[in-house]
This record gives sequence, structure tokens and C-alpha cells, in this order.
Amino acid sequence: MASRYMNWCGHRIHIAEAGVGDPLLLIAGLGCNTDMWGPFPSYLPERRMIRYDAPGTGLSSTPAYPISIAELARLTVAVLDDCGISSTDVIGYSYGGGVAQQLAFEFPERVERLVLAATTCGVGMVFGSPRAMTVLATPFRYYSPHYFDRTAAMAYGGRTARNPRIRHQMMLARRAHPPSYHGYAMQLVAGLSWSSLAFLDRIFHETLVICGDDDPLVPIFNPEWLARRIPRAQLDIVPDAGHLFLWDDAENTGGRIGRFIERGRRCIDNAIRLRA
Repeated sequence: MASRYMNWCGHRIHIAEAGVGDPLLLIAGLGCNTDMWGPFPSYLPERRMIRYDAPGTGLSSTPAYPISIAELARLTVAVLDDCGISSTDVIGYSYGGGVAQQLAFEFPERVERLVLAATTCGVGMVFGSPRAMTVLATPFRYYSPHYFDRTAAMAYGGRTARNPRIRHQMMLARRAHPPSYHGYAMQLVAGLSWSSLAFLDRIFHETLVICGDDDPLVPIFNPEWLARRIPRAQLDIVPDAGHLFLWDDAENTGGRIGRFIERGRRCIDNAIRLRA
């Protein structure tokens, strides 16, 4: 995986790329970095994977103030420009799903197909369990293996909750480049006032809303609501999957998302052949 840096509005942004083919942008969740996608990208072969660390996470610089979801959408456009990409398929996970929704609404020409994974509309969402939400209040789980192991089941559910070996692998990935406490706090604050409720019905991209039915952080009502409000959305509920299903159930979720993306690409290819 090749990595480099770009400057954006006074921030140093880390960008990582891997693979060749049609571009696919991955927008990570709260506190996550470019290394934390685990094996998931390997189940979407023949794609040029684009990832970046939001300010305050990974190898990017830490902001002095909160950077709004709308600003992160503009940062995403700048990343695509830096990569020479005019439009791309987009996968937004959890907090990154909010950025992906904002991107699709404000910059629809930059998005081909949209995947919203384990995410919500922001303000107006149905909150997860109080114990799970409490775990999100601090990045301590990125620093303490004991704390992560103790809280993973109630916060994340799914295979991470059931399999100690998977929890250990997840902890190693998290400790590599943990978010700073200040950077994490800035992400949390920025998300508190954001909502997509006002524009969901104006996201006209072909969209896959995918979630697990064992996610303590994102109750299933939230993805169901997104799928109802986005005009061209379809809902895929993964049985027994938790909040970290892109990591701990990567082969399954990668296959589901891959089939959705490739189906859309085949439709475009067929249309081009018919015009020819």
C-alpha cells in the first residue's frame, strides 16, 4: 500500500492507495485509520482503493477545533482531486457513513454507487444501548487491550464479541496508530450537531444500506430508516453481524458489497455497449 501526504486548509492529511482498476473510496469510522480496514479490501479485488486519515486520526495532523461533517465531505473531494479521480464508488462506515451521505448530497457528481455500512442519519437517530454509547465517549479502547477486551462484546456485538482471537487481532490494529485524545474529542463534537434527515430524499445514487442485526451501537431501525428515505436504496441485513462486521466478517460482507458494486458497473458497461 502506497501512502503520501497532502495539505488541506492547514492540515496534513495522510492518504493511502492500493490496487489498480476502477476507484473505490473507503471512508472510515470514528477514530479509525487507514490500516484498520483489515482483510476487507482483499474481498474487493481489481479496484483502486483510496483511503485517508481524517484530521485527528492515524497519521494526519490533529486539528485545534472540530471539523464538521460538511467540511470532511469537502476534504474528501480534495482527496479525490489529489488522486486525479473525478468520480468513484464510495463505502462509508459508521461515522464515515455520515461523511459519505454529505458527500453524495453536496457533490453528487463525485459519487457513482454508495454503500452505507453500520451508520445512521446523525441527529434524529435511535441511539444504541447506553453501555455501548458510553464506550464511544473515550478513545481508551484504542490504547488499552484490557479495556477493549472487556468492553468489545457490549459495544460491538457480532463475531468480535464471540471470538477472543478476533478481538486480539482488532486490538493490534487499533494500537498501531491510535487517535489522539484531542483529535478524537474533536470528531465527537463535530458529529453532535450533524443530521442528514433534511436531504436523504435528495440522495439519488444507487445505494446499499448494509447493517448487522447484532449491532449494539446502531439499532436496526436506523439503517431501515435510511433505506426508506433514500430513493434508490436497498437494505441488506447481515445475520448475527455486529458493528465491526466489515472487519470480523469481511469475506461475507465483502461479497455482499462487491456484488452490489459490480452489478452497477455491469449495468454501465452494458449501456456503453448498447450505445456503441
